[in-house]
Amino acid sequence: MAANADMARSVRTYGNWRRPTSAGIMGLGTLGTAFLLGSLIIIVFVVMIGGMVRGAVAAAFLSVVLLGVLTKDKHGKSTMSKIGVRMLWWKARILGAHLYRSGPLGRSPWGRYQLPGIAAPIRLSEQQDSYGRPFALLHMPVNTHHYTVVIATEPDGAALVDMEQIDSWVAEWGHWLANLGDEPGMVAASVTIETAPDTGTRLSREVIGQIDEEAPEFAQRVLLETVEAYPHGSSTVRAYIALTFTPGRDKKSSPEEMGRELASRLPGLTQSLSGTGAGAARPLDAQELCEVIRVAYDPASAVLIEEAHAVGDSFEIAWPDVGPTAHQAGWDKLRHDSALSMSWTMTSAPRGNVQSSILTRLLAPHGDIARKRVTLLYRPLDPARTAAIVESDLRSAQFRATSNAKPTARDLMESRSAQATASEEAAGAGLVNFGMVVTATVDDLDKEIDARAAIMNLAAASRLRLRPAYGAQDSTFAASLPLGIVLPMHLRIPVEIREQM
Repeated sequence: MAANADMARSVRTYGNWRRPTSAGIMGLGTLGTAFLLGSLIIIVFVVMIGGMVRGAVAAAFLSVVLLGVLTKDKHGKSTMSKIGVRMLWWKARILGAHLYRSGPLGRSPWGRYQLPGIAAPIRLSEQQDSYGRPFALLHMPVNTHHYTVVIATEPDGAALVDMEQIDSWVAEWGHWLANLGDEPGMVAASVTIETAPDTGTRLSREVIGQIDEEAPEFAQRVLLETVEAYPHGSSTVRAYIALTFTPGRDKKSSPEEMGRELASRLPGLTQSLSGTGAGAARPLDAQELCEVIRVAYDPASAVLIEEAHAVGDSFEIAWPDVGPTAHQAGWDKLRHDSALSMSWTMTSAPRGNVQSSILTRLLAPHGDIARKRVTLLYRPLDPARTAAIVESDLRSAQFRATSNAKPTARDLMESRSAQATASEEAAGAGLVNFGMVVTATVDDLDKEIDARAAIMNLAAASRLRLRPAYGAQDSTFAASLPLGIVLPMHLRIPVEIREQM
């Protein structure tokens, strides 16, 4: 019993992640509380000027609006926000914004296969870092003016690895994320883990090229049958890290100037990943990035690309041709070329403490899903702002715990968690906003239901709460790719205002 207790105490757990909140009453934020008080003042003035009848009408209308804001589902979405999303979706369908046809016979006048929707303005160039390695540089020239570099990694995996080594990797990964806040111009980072079926092209070329014609017929037949059967049950796992920078408000750097600036910083960023379990890290060049995006929108092209690489042919794809030929966004799914995709966003992180293997099943390949992408989105906070943020969050949590005569257990726990966060920040810890996007792609339309059920089961096993990206499947699909799209900066209503509601 003592040995088991010592072993249980030695298992390291992680937790205490918090959603930003603001002080308010009745479950409202600061702006929601101000709207409530303003509504009461308006009702008083209406009664004084127009009488009781008009005052009752105004009170009924404002009560319905407040009820729509206060009524929330398990994902924290209010009725008012869901009505707004539905109305915007109807508007998009009326305008035909959910449809996209490209190519010579498409609707676009330039006749190319450009990326659709939110990713359409992105431009690609290729630069060289200080080690002489070419790297792709993505530029979002509108709205945000962000620049993104993509790093390809080869994760070591946790199989046959000691728990001490895994804990060391997790600690180094935490330090790496915390240090992103000190990187000049760093806006966001994303980690994309993609699982896909192995085409078997490389295995077939390697085995068939090694078969001896004088070998026994039985041995040759066994090797050929192995080549045919193995790809049907195997999968490939790829990991990409996209780092997004901004040139600053005072200057608008060109891609060449930004490329020279990032060229000297990229080697340090890739080398610092060596202790996180990411394996060999290298920047992705322009051609490789084009292939990644092309296969995401048209999975059937993966076989052609693999076959071209197997025989040594150059399979060149221009950036204006990586998009889909046909693209149709639905309310809860996305049809693109040869596949159908569904995307979910994380609305709640696991409660309590979890172990480092909490996402293992979600990241692993699944038989009911042809291709699966799990993208972790990070937005490091400036160290100069973290103290003010944690203190504001602590005051909000304490206000909620003391505003009621009988505070709930959740309010008390929120207050203790906010106090722990403030203590950790004072000791030098960094703050990072994070989220998650999960995308499942099937090549057979009949497997849609199975893929949805599989994602829900995997989310439950990981203690995550996922919500389908209703009315935004195309944008969420693009955000799950290593393109450096920072969704909060493309919203009509800024995130800061949403958090105050």
